[in-house]
Amino acid sequence: MKRIQKEAGTKDLRFAPEDVLAENLKVIQGAVTPFALVNNVEKHNVIVLLDKNLTDCGCPFVLHPCRNDKSCLVTFPQLEQFLNKLGYTYKLVDFGAEAAPAEPAKKQPAEKKAPAEKKSQAAAVEEKGETKLGIQNTIESNFSSWYTEVITKAEMIEYYDVSGCYIIRPWGYYVWKTIQQHFGRYIERMGVEDCYFPLFVSKNCLEREKDHIEGFAPEVAWVTKAGDSDLEQPVGIRPTSETVMYPYYGKWIRSHRDLPLRLNQWNNVIRWEFSHPTPFIRTREFLWQEGHCVWPTEQQCTEEVLEILDGYAEVYEKLLAVPVVKGRKTEKEKFAGAYFTTTVETFIGSVGRGCQGGTSHNLGQNFAKMFDINIQDPENNDKTIIPFQNSWGLSTRTIGVMVMVHGDNKGLVMPPRVSQVQVVIIPVGITKSTTEEERQTLLQEAQRLEKELNKADIRTKADLRDNYSPGWRFNHWEVKGTPLRIELGPKELQEKQLAIAVRYNGERRTVAWDGNVTKSLATLLEEVHDGMFEKARQTRLTHTKRVTDWGDFTATLNQKCILLSPWCGEMSCEDNIKTFSAEESKAAQSEEVREDARAPSMGAKSLCIPFEQPEGVEGLTCVCKGCTNPAKQWVLWGRSY
Repeated sequence: MKRIQKEAGTKDLRFAPEDVLAENLKVIQGAVTPFALVNNVEKHNVIVLLDKNLTDCGCPFVLHPCRNDKSCLVTFPQLEQFLNKLGYTYKLVDFGAEAAPAEPAKKQPAEKKAPAEKKSQAAAVEEKGETKLGIQNTIESNFSSWYTEVITKAEMIEYYDVSGCYIIRPWGYYVWKTIQQHFGRYIERMGVEDCYFPLFVSKNCLEREKDHIEGFAPEVAWVTKAGDSDLEQPVGIRPTSETVMYPYYGKWIRSHRDLPLRLNQWNNVIRWEFSHPTPFIRTREFLWQEGHCVWPTEQQCTEEVLEILDGYAEVYEKLLAVPVVKGRKTEKEKFAGAYFTTTVETFIGSVGRGCQGGTSHNLGQNFAKMFDINIQDPENNDKTIIPFQNSWGLSTRTIGVMVMVHGDNKGLVMPPRVSQVQVVIIPVGITKSTTEEERQTLLQEAQRLEKELNKADIRTKADLRDNYSPGWRFNHWEVKGTPLRIELGPKELQEKQLAIAVRYNGERRTVAWDGNVTKSLATLLEEVHDGMFEKARQTRLTHTKRVTDWGDFTATLNQKCILLSPWCGEMSCEDNIKTFSAEESKAAQSEEVREDARAPSMGAKSLCIPFEQPEGVEGLTCVCKGCTNPAKQWVLWGRSY
């Protein structure tokens, strides 16, 4: 307030009363923003002061559009353009700097100087408050806002001006690139080949498989114009590629010698979803791989379906340190047009929700019949045989699951195997008394260590930026979730010891800087991966409850749990379980405090029928309220993304 008084040239600064706001800006109290200047028709004297931080951070920010029950996202260039259009000048003010004392604090000679490392940590706290680098929301108070804040501040995602579409920045794309490389090698060893089919699909092709298109119809985006001209026939944008690829499979496959045909493509797809968009988890455009294979026999087709599912489990568990449950989808939840669908299901402990991680489908002969894919019977040339097909896909949803499973209130926590930077080196202990020679020596040693580790295939970055304090840099890499941070100071150089902070559990380690340093750090990174996986596994196990009586179902669900319960196999019971659990949750909402605001309106759906059944279901009835049918299997139920 003192700074504003200084800039405005007044000592009598106060908030404008309602009548002044109504007369000059046509807004009520609590709705004053630069947008209200559009109402200042008579150009009353207005001084516009903008926080310099708006330009420095490069992030979009939220303003009320002249009313306090609506919000809109704008960037600084957009705001600047708006003000220029109205003819208003503005002044940038560094309000953050005003938080510091105007005069230096008096020296306290009796107080001992803290070690350099301690100063850096204190600086980190100060920087966290001033630069807004730290995460403001918490997992416990607002998981959705926490997630959005983490992926933007960790520089994984940038928002785009088309709703439901996002820019994946290098820190996030590196994860996807690593998944591509790992899974690409996996399917290459299996004998699957990569290819690419066009983005567009004709209406005739899309409508040839009735069950399939019914499943995707609400999500298909259509191109109806080219320039100013209407297209003679609308062209769809692929929501998946079965109907794009299979007409050509029918053309290429003529003999049993042409089988198996095993193709995969890495591409983007568009599903014009109208549900709440969540970056990585549920978006209108996303990246994925989709495999489509044709086999002469059902057994061969099914074997590949399960082999692919094992590959998906590997991606989650070996790369992302995320445990999964492998299983089969119910008839209600299976892929449209498939014989059956298999899945890897993940669990987000912070909100008690499951999340489908990847699916592998046995399509049977449905699509082959529709698209005239057949071969001559090798034993009878007058006869044709319809082959069997499968399809399978894994998307950038993997990245969102990874963030949700491992992230904490400090930010992202990166699994070492997919982190673009595994080790960051930050020089510390440089003070006013440090000579230029000592400073240069420290920086050179940090660079030498960086080269040494990179040469050993440990992805390392020495952060030598001198325009930021060590504390600021600590916080920066902590938010990004870098697995290991090395703090390198004069003491470490003298003792040939590396001071290491482990991101996922906050431990401090000391490692000798000798001929075995690369081996020691590689071992530590493996230990971090194993520790992250085990932590996530224990979270899932403690939140997986076995419930056989409906009276316990909803109450246990509302404790952020997923449930193993017996089921009779009837789709009506599956629907009722979702309906009843939603209704009971709403009724109990006033008595409970839940972190996930939307959860009470969500019922439990079937996540999968686990391949590993806990035990037999003999003597058990279906868990659904009012059902007395004998159970056929255990099903994993839960709220889901």
